[in-house]
Amino acid sequence: MTKVSLNQGQGSKKVGRSVLLGAAFLMATSSIGPGFLTQTTVFTQQLGASFAFVILVSLILDVFAQMNVWRIIAVSGMRGQEIANKVLPGLGLVLAIMIVIGGLAFNIGNVAGAGLGLNAMLGLDPIMGAVISAIFAIFIFLVKEAGKAMDKVAQAAGFIMILLMMYVAFTTSPPIGDALANTFTPEKLDILSIVTLVGGTVGGYIVFAGGHRLLDAGVKGVESLPDVTKSSVTGIAATGIMRVALFLAVLGVVHQGLAIDPANPPASVFKLAAGEIGYRMFGVIMWAAAITSVVGAAYTSVSFIRSFHPMIEKYHNWVIIGFIVVSTITFAFVGKPVKILVLVGAINAIILPLALGTLLIAAYKKDVVGNYKHPMWLTIPGIFVVVVMAVLSVRTLIVELPKLFS
Repeated sequence: MTKVSLNQGQGSKKVGRSVLLGAAFLMATSSIGPGFLTQTTVFTQQLGASFAFVILVSLILDVFAQMNVWRIIAVSGMRGQEIANKVLPGLGLVLAIMIVIGGLAFNIGNVAGAGLGLNAMLGLDPIMGAVISAIFAIFIFLVKEAGKAMDKVAQAAGFIMILLMMYVAFTTSPPIGDALANTFTPEKLDILSIVTLVGGTVGGYIVFAGGHRLLDAGVKGVESLPDVTKSSVTGIAATGIMRVALFLAVLGVVHQGLAIDPANPPASVFKLAAGEIGYRMFGVIMWAAAITSVVGAAYTSVSFIRSFHPMIEKYHNWVIIGFIVVSTITFAFVGKPVKILVLVGAINAIILPLALGTLLIAAYKKDVVGNYKHPMWLTIPGIFVVVVMAVLSVRTLIVELPKLFS
């Protein structure tokens, strides 16, 4: 009996609601990191109500990227790097190296964001805040049921972010009519903002976060697909709500003609919207966004090297802790290497079409998925996402990066 038939025959064990929500919010909160908060604020300043169109397009691209990846991982019962090696020997190693390097570099920014969050929330020194946040993240992987602890933290952080963002959006009284009109017929169009948002929310490790979490929880096989779909859609919906709420909050401030501080755009929005309380709320949101991104980046990045050696598999929680420690030490002693972060961001943009394209090929290989038939309504949009993101990513590498390093 082949490995694939074994996976499909056994299927997944009964899935708890907490596992499904945990995977959904791990993906959602990983995609809503410190960078996302700043990007959304800056682009809303530039595009105004037209940014609603960018959100719509990026959500559509995200939906098809996530649903394809989660589904193929579940059916195959294999992680992304293992699937890639089935498509082309050695490709899994290349994908894993790209994701680990990207995850490590961006985790420096996530740790920095956690420090800034505690600074805004409690007035702590940013470096001290980063160290405290790292200790909190490490503790999650020291408890006996680390997976369950991670699920609970992701869910709690996600709900807190949604509630606070919706409150601030309500207080700024945004022009909802303009936003709705521009959702389908934008007055301004900016391709770079779409690439940035898609790359930041499903690029690199993020597109694999939920799928790998479900796999580690034993959710696999064709019969698990309804649960997998439910979890992925929940995660995408949570991401969408957070994006829209933050966009409306910023739009309300811009519409009132208030000046947003370029030094810290998202913090400025919350302070303008709700005064000192709003600034403290920003601290809570920034910390929640950052700490879940720290956990998500470390967990998912390490999941890409777990199958490479039995010792990594056996002690993977300690490897995750080491990942967080290295990120924190680098931030504390070196700071955020901006140019390296941008370079790795470009690499992350390439990872999405490479990873999704590889998995779409795998979806039609019997030694990966057995007799499973991948639906064309997912394959065709998936190919569209691959082509669009590949073209735009290459353009970014050729045109934008030389400007940065010239």
